[in-house]
Amino acid sequence: MAGVLGPALESLLRLPTRTQDVKIGPLKVAPMGFGTWAWGNQLLWNYEPSMDDELQQVFNLAVESGVNLFDTADSYGTGRLNGRSELLLGDFIRDFKGAQSKKNRVAIATKFAAYPWRLTPGQIVKACRGSLGRLQLDQLGIGQLHWSASNYAPFQERALWDGLVAVYQEGLVQAVGVSNYGPKQLVRVHDYLEKRSVPLSAVQIQFSLISYGPDQKEVKAICDDLGLTLIAYSPLGLGMLTGKYSPSNVPSGPRGGLFKQILPGLEELQSVIKSIAKKRNKTVSQVAINWCICKGAVPIPGVKSLSQAKDNLGALNWRLNAQEVAALEEAAAAAPRGMIQNIFQTK
Repeated sequence: MAGVLGPALESLLRLPTRTQDVKIGPLKVAPMGFGTWAWGNQLLWNYEPSMDDELQQVFNLAVESGVNLFDTADSYGTGRLNGRSELLLGDFIRDFKGAQSKKNRVAIATKFAAYPWRLTPGQIVKACRGSLGRLQLDQLGIGQLHWSASNYAPFQERALWDGLVAVYQEGLVQAVGVSNYGPKQLVRVHDYLEKRSVPLSAVQIQFSLISYGPDQKEVKAICDDLGLTLIAYSPLGLGMLTGKYSPSNVPSGPRGGLFKQILPGLEELQSVIKSIAKKRNKTVSQVAINWCICKGAVPIPGVKSLSQAKDNLGALNWRLNAQEVAALEEAAAAAPRGMIQNIFQTK
């Protein structure tokens, strides 16, 4: 794998350095991270091992540009490639040839799947140690529960929470978080952990201009009240907010059917985004990601190419104004359909 950025990428490093860091527990991260769901996923994202060299360069570019939060999961990677995302990140960190100070800033957030056989705290500890091995790390930045079991196996939930307590108390993670938790369950897990002197630091939910309903707004309000950081996954709506697709031009595979259902109702929103992008000399993706930042979230757009990485980095170091934010939200609210929610999302 490539260890350093090639000469053709030197111009990309003229991008501005990071803006003010965001705190996630004891960690300091850039206002935007990168998600790695696609790294190893052949079903939705058409991953192939031949992409690995470019993914290394994506990682290098991100770190050199000040982005230091990388989100992954022990379940990322399809079939025989399960765990591939963590393995790649481990290799990329090891092979990074830039300044040691930038390498030291890298914060890995991984998620432990609530598999039905993970019925004891010890199994979450085992999962965490497995992730650390694949990542070639001694300690994670953030250890997160990937989803709650309360919708289908509520008896399992206590073991998952005690697993977070255990990995924190054993020093395997610097901070703990949860993903796909709705408002009520988020308060419950926060209070449970707090009684055991384990601070909940982050909650990760689907959060974007097309995933900004009552539950997302309530979760954000709870985060503000409890001092949690909201990490926004799918800030580009699986690609619907990139400007790349239209009702007559949708991606192949499973995403195509979803796009056909939602995109026809997004004309007004897309028009507003494009208008702001043109005025600001930004891209559609940059406007959509910047909206998340303006709402106080840390977006983690997925990246699988250098062109995507460069585009996403352009969402940093500027801010939409209040009028632009309001115009975007008004247009989004007028759409007849928003993004479907994760099936594991709780109330």
